[in-house]
Amino acid sequence: MKAILIRRVLIAWLVFSVIRWIPDTSFGQTYSVKTGLDVVSELNFDMFKGKKVGIICNHTARDKNGNHIVDLFYHSNACTVSAIFGPEHGYRGLAADGGDVGNEIDSLTGANIFSLYGTVNKPTKEMLKNVDVLVYDIQDVGARFYTYTATMTKCMEAAAENGIPFVVLDRPNPIRGDRIEGPMLDPKFKSFVGPHPTPIRYGLTIGEFAWLINGESYLENGLKADLRVVTMKGWKRNLWYDQTDLPWVAPSPNMKFLTTAIAYPGFCLLEGINLSEGRGTDSPFLKFGAPYINAKTYADSLNALNCKGVLFEPITFTPVSIPNVAAKPKYENQLCNGVMLIISDRDQFKPIQAMLLIIEKTKQMYPKDFAWRGSIDRLYGSDELKLAIDSGKPVIELIAKWKNEDKKFRSLSEKYLLYK
Repeated sequence: MKAILIRRVLIAWLVFSVIRWIPDTSFGQTYSVKTGLDVVSELNFDMFKGKKVGIICNHTARDKNGNHIVDLFYHSNACTVSAIFGPEHGYRGLAADGGDVGNEIDSLTGANIFSLYGTVNKPTKEMLKNVDVLVYDIQDVGARFYTYTATMTKCMEAAAENGIPFVVLDRPNPIRGDRIEGPMLDPKFKSFVGPHPTPIRYGLTIGEFAWLINGESYLENGLKADLRVVTMKGWKRNLWYDQTDLPWVAPSPNMKFLTTAIAYPGFCLLEGINLSEGRGTDSPFLKFGAPYINAKTYADSLNALNCKGVLFEPITFTPVSIPNVAAKPKYENQLCNGVMLIISDRDQFKPIQAMLLIIEKTKQMYPKDFAWRGSIDRLYGSDELKLAIDSGKPVIELIAKWKNEDKKFRSLSEKYLLYK
């Protein structure tokens, strides 16, 4: 009898675990959405007829049927693919975060594939010598420090400098286009992970972001690109990605699930402190902790913060190096104690607000162990977070400040919105 009871408990636990780990399930209505690439394909690539096309893309640039943009342009017979440019993680999306990516030759088109991450992050005049038009098609995640927007900016500048039209094939903001959250970037802290004065979660599609960059003169030296955005069909601002019929293609090696993207605008700030952000595990940005943490006490304290839409479960984990995914993660091969983030209501969850409260609580609980890393100011967009926590100033004051800033940004960005 005891064995049967134990077996039933184990089965129940396994069922619960499986259900809890099913990613990104939407039980509501699913909307049919066509990306900019789908629209261009429908129109038989007419706008590119006879052109030599440079394509800025990675593995996410696929139509609804899974066909890659380079294959589609090549087989269209409407134009010539004359150059290909890859962002961080490379053209194929296989390089780990921050990893160098070299140049190569595309076997299908014979075009040069130029890396725009590393020593060169902007197309040179030589790279563009056989390009009539530049096309950008990369799935973004809607967070300021995701470097694809910085790559797009540099490509827009190169296009403007060389008199080349720039076309963005639009894609959804996977974490909704009606949500803005986080501090505005202080221009003194401008970097490749913070190229423009926007909130961390900016609530725009990549096409709308391009219009904002161009319209607000965010390109270097007041440049203006000859910009066109091919808009999507069927997308609405209040949609999560899994409420569309588009397949999810992980935008980078550590962004496997939509759930990760939902947490990322706040939980990427873990990279700026000495907690493991879960790189080198099966759930980066959803697991976090350190050897000095007491998992049970920590989980109880974080749950007591009453952050809307989330729970924290005590866990242990050991980060390891994973080829092409996580190279030498924090606390490599060390047992970490911490928590698993469980998103119970993504519509209520405010990831950046939650993370500020978590960092504040961690410093209070472990003042002798807690430490900042050099990237925190660039990620947050200013030194205000570090200064506030070190001085004991409540982070709720920072949150109140950037809520007002976010209203101003929404007002500014409204003229660039392409969808309702």
